[in-house]
Amino acid sequence: MGCAGSSQAKGDGPVKKIRKPKAWKHPQPITKTDLARMRDEFWDTAPHYGGTKEIWDALRAAAEADLTLAQAIVDSAGVIVQSADLTICYDERGARYELPKYVLSEPTNLI
Repeated sequence: MGCAGSSQAKGDGPVKKIRKPKAWKHPQPITKTDLARMRDEFWDTAPHYGGTKEIWDALRAAAEADLTLAQAIVDSAGVIVQSADLTICYDERGARYELPKYVLSEPTNLI
Protein backbone atom coordinates (compact mmCIF):
# COMPACT_ATOMS: atom_id res chain seq x y z
CA MET A 1 0.00 0.00 0.00
CA GLY A 2 1.28 3.41 -0.91
CA CYS A 3 0.64 6.83 0.44
CA ALA A 4 -2.34 8.55 -1.17
CA GLY A 5 -0.23 11.67 -1.73
CA SER A 6 2.68 9.85 -3.39
CA SER A 7 1.09 9.76 -6.83
CA GLN A 8 -1.95 10.99 -8.63
CA ALA A 9 -4.95 9.24 -7.11
CA LYS A 10 -7.78 8.02 -9.32
CA GLY A 11 -10.11 10.63 -7.82
CA ASP A 12 -7.87 13.48 -8.99
CA GLY A 13 -9.21 13.20 -12.53
CA PRO A 14 -7.50 12.38 -15.78
CA VAL A 15 -4.15 13.79 -16.82
CA LYS A 16 -4.85 16.79 -19.00
CA LYS A 17 -3.70 16.30 -22.60
CA ILE A 18 -1.95 19.30 -24.01
CA ARG A 19 -3.01 21.05 -27.18
CA LYS A 20 -1.88 23.94 -29.34
CA PRO A 21 -2.90 27.39 -28.11
CA LYS A 22 -5.76 29.14 -29.85
CA ALA A 23 -4.86 31.58 -32.61
CA TRP A 24 -3.74 34.95 -31.29
CA LYS A 25 -2.68 38.29 -32.68
CA HIS A 26 0.22 40.46 -31.54
CA PRO A 27 -0.74 44.13 -30.96
CA GLN A 28 1.24 45.08 -34.09
CA PRO A 29 2.66 42.98 -36.94
CA ILE A 30 5.83 41.23 -35.78
CA THR A 31 8.74 39.66 -37.63
CA LYS A 32 10.15 36.18 -36.96
CA THR A 33 13.33 37.84 -35.69
CA ASP A 34 11.43 39.97 -33.17
CA LEU A 35 9.39 36.94 -32.05
CA ALA A 36 12.58 34.91 -31.57
CA ARG A 37 14.10 37.76 -29.53
CA MET A 38 11.00 37.97 -27.32
CA ARG A 39 11.09 34.21 -26.76
CA ASP A 40 14.80 34.24 -25.90
CA GLU A 41 14.28 37.09 -23.43
CA PHE A 42 11.42 35.23 -21.76
CA TRP A 43 13.31 31.95 -21.41
CA ASP A 44 16.44 33.76 -20.15
CA THR A 45 14.46 35.44 -17.37
CA ALA A 46 11.85 32.72 -16.65
CA PRO A 47 13.68 31.13 -13.67
CA HIS A 48 13.50 34.52 -11.91
CA TYR A 49 9.68 34.24 -11.82
CA GLY A 50 9.93 31.38 -9.32
CA GLY A 51 9.86 27.62 -9.56
CA THR A 52 12.85 25.51 -10.51
CA LYS A 53 15.18 25.78 -13.47
CA GLU A 54 14.59 22.10 -14.29
CA ILE A 55 10.85 22.65 -14.75
CA TRP A 56 11.45 25.82 -16.79
CA ASP A 57 13.85 23.82 -19.00
CA ALA A 58 11.23 21.07 -19.41
CA LEU A 59 8.55 23.63 -20.28
CA ARG A 60 10.83 25.22 -22.88
CA ALA A 61 11.55 21.84 -24.43
CA ALA A 62 7.82 21.08 -24.48
CA ALA A 63 6.98 24.47 -25.99
CA GLU A 64 9.47 23.86 -28.82
CA ALA A 65 8.40 20.25 -29.49
CA ASP A 66 5.50 18.68 -31.36
CA LEU A 67 2.45 17.79 -29.26
CA THR A 68 3.30 14.10 -28.74
CA LEU A 69 6.83 14.81 -27.53
CA ALA A 70 5.62 17.80 -25.50
CA GLN A 71 3.13 15.56 -23.68
CA ALA A 72 5.90 13.07 -22.88
CA ILE A 73 8.15 15.87 -21.60
CA VAL A 74 5.59 17.38 -19.23
CA ASP A 75 4.52 13.94 -17.99
CA SER A 76 8.08 12.83 -17.26
CA ALA A 77 8.94 16.14 -15.57
CA GLY A 78 5.93 15.85 -13.26
CA VAL A 79 4.37 19.04 -14.60
CA ILE A 80 0.72 19.50 -13.67
CA VAL A 81 -1.06 21.14 -16.60
CA GLN A 82 -3.77 23.58 -15.52
CA SER A 83 -4.49 24.95 -19.01
CA ALA A 84 -4.27 22.43 -21.82
CA ASP A 85 -2.35 24.94 -23.96
CA LEU A 86 0.46 25.04 -21.32
CA THR A 87 -0.14 28.69 -20.44
CA ILE A 88 -0.59 27.76 -16.76
CA CYS A 89 1.21 24.82 -15.16
CA TYR A 90 2.36 23.74 -11.71
CA ASP A 91 5.15 21.55 -10.46
CA GLU A 92 4.69 18.81 -7.86
CA ARG A 93 5.53 21.28 -5.07
CA GLY A 94 2.80 23.68 -6.15
CA ALA A 95 4.94 26.35 -7.82
CA ARG A 96 3.04 28.11 -10.62
CA TYR A 97 4.49 28.53 -14.11
CA GLU A 98 2.84 30.93 -16.57
CA LEU A 99 3.85 30.84 -20.22
CA PRO A 100 2.92 33.63 -22.62
CA LYS A 101 1.30 32.54 -25.87
CA TYR A 102 4.21 33.95 -27.88
CA VAL A 103 6.52 31.18 -26.61
CA LEU A 104 3.97 28.50 -27.51
CA SER A 105 2.85 29.47 -31.02
CA GLU A 106 3.17 32.08 -33.72
CA PRO A 107 0.77 35.01 -34.01
CA THR A 108 -1.62 35.36 -36.94
CA ASN A 109 0.03 38.65 -37.96
CA LEU A 110 3.60 37.34 -38.27
CA ILE A 111 5.48 39.06 -41.12
